[in-house]
Amino acid sequence: PAEIAAFLKNAWNKEPVIVTSFAIGLMALPLPLISPIRKYSGMINEAVPYSYPVPVRDDGNMPDIPAHPSEPKGKNLDWLKNF
Repeated sequence: PAEIAAFLKNAWNKEPVIVTSFAIGLMALPLPLISPIRKYSGMINEAVPYSYPVPVRDDGNMPDIPAHPSEPKGKNLDWLKNF
C-alpha cells in the first residue's frame, strides 16, 4: 500500500492529466453494471414483444384474440407511465 501511494503521488506530480484519465476510465468500467438505466431498459425489453402479429379485424365474435400483443403475458407498461 505504501508503494502504491508513493507511485500515485509521484505520477500525480508528474502527469496529473494522465492519472485523471486513468481514474475516469477505471470508474467507467463498473458504471454500466450499477446504472439504473440497465434495470429499466431490461424491463422495457421484457414488456415489448419481439414481433407483432398481423392485426385481425374484430367482428365482435373473437373473445380469444387479445386487444394488444403483449396482453397474454400479463406484462404492462404502467410502471413506465408512472415513472
